[in-house]
Amino acid sequence: MGHKALLTVLLISFYKDKLIQTLLLKKRQNFHLLYVANVCDKCFYDAINILIQKPVGFFLSFVTKLGSMNQVVNQMNRCGARDIPFLFIIDFEMKRPLVFPLNEIDASVIKYDIANHSNSSSHQNKDLAFQLQKYPVNFADYREAFDIVQEHQFNGNSYLTNLTFSTDIELDMGLEDVFAISKAKYKLLIQNHFVVFSPETFVTIRDGTIQSFPMKGTIDASLPNAREQLLNDAKEMAEHNTIVDLIRNDLSMVSTNVEVTKFRYVDYLRTSEKDLLQVSSEICGDLPEDYPLRIGDIITTLLPAGSISGAPKKKTVEIIREAEQQERGYYTGVAGIFDGKNLDSFVMIRFIEKSGERYFYHSGGGITARSEAEKEYRELIDKVYVPVA
Repeated sequence: MGHKALLTVLLISFYKDKLIQTLLLKKRQNFHLLYVANVCDKCFYDAINILIQKPVGFFLSFVTKLGSMNQVVNQMNRCGARDIPFLFIIDFEMKRPLVFPLNEIDASVIKYDIANHSNSSSHQNKDLAFQLQKYPVNFADYREAFDIVQEHQFNGNSYLTNLTFSTDIELDMGLEDVFAISKAKYKLLIQNHFVVFSPETFVTIRDGTIQSFPMKGTIDASLPNAREQLLNDAKEMAEHNTIVDLIRNDLSMVSTNVEVTKFRYVDYLRTSEKDLLQVSSEICGDLPEDYPLRIGDIITTLLPAGSISGAPKKKTVEIIREAEQQERGYYTGVAGIFDGKNLDSFVMIRFIEKSGERYFYHSGGGITARSEAEKEYRELIDKVYVPVA
């Protein structure tokens, strides 16, 4: 073939009929399959064989296929048992899970900066100009979904429901630039697909202790007495208490001696538009000694994350489907790294997705029976920002 070509495959499908939405091929130095997601086996093998006219089995060292959650869990368990570091990315619906050994990740396709683990040499450029223009969903459409949620809540079907929408945005830079300039504890970039810069930990595991840090409650830091307003708001307090109770129950399914070690502490967040205050709590429990052998089972038992679904979780997820009328995909899913000993993971919020030449910022908030549609709509728009240094 002359010189060898690097086969970079990005197969992303968000259609229920399993059609391939995107196939991106780039030529470089060696054949290597870098990223495959949500593709039925026959479509994938046929497509690649047509394109390169040769067997592709040796490319498929780490392929994640539609409906392969059990396979991904087993792979995570095997890596955990062998102390093999890996990255996992699990979508909200758990239909397109991904897992990669860290030494097989190509930084030209997937970049991560997760706690103390990074494969990126990108540095924040404080002098880089940044413009983000928002075109949010209209209030009437938001109100329709909001009313569906509250009707279920008035009927006792849910105490707390996380309602999300996508906002059409204009950016004066690409996803990789956003990855570089954003400041967040957790950052992840899938080239030409999405970037996430999340402040929210899902769970951490250190020396057999599992911890979670649910975040609920946000306010503009410039408001008079903002901290007191936030902590004394009855609706925000009820919402936070519900999530803390839910996460405590979730951790009890995989650990013992579960307790709330810090309750409703306030963090300061600087963004590209304005500064915010956000409320979190800390919950921890003790895992069994053999937890690395079941690390995949532990993570998936806790899904979806309670802070971005609601309570009770199973019924609330059904309500989310009814109100939002579309799949969330990787937004509000979880991702993380197991380094061979410890695990750090996060909820994929603060999320920009690219579709064709358009960009969409996904955001949302918790709805209770006390919520007011106008305030929740404003909060959804306020959360469309990029945190900067």
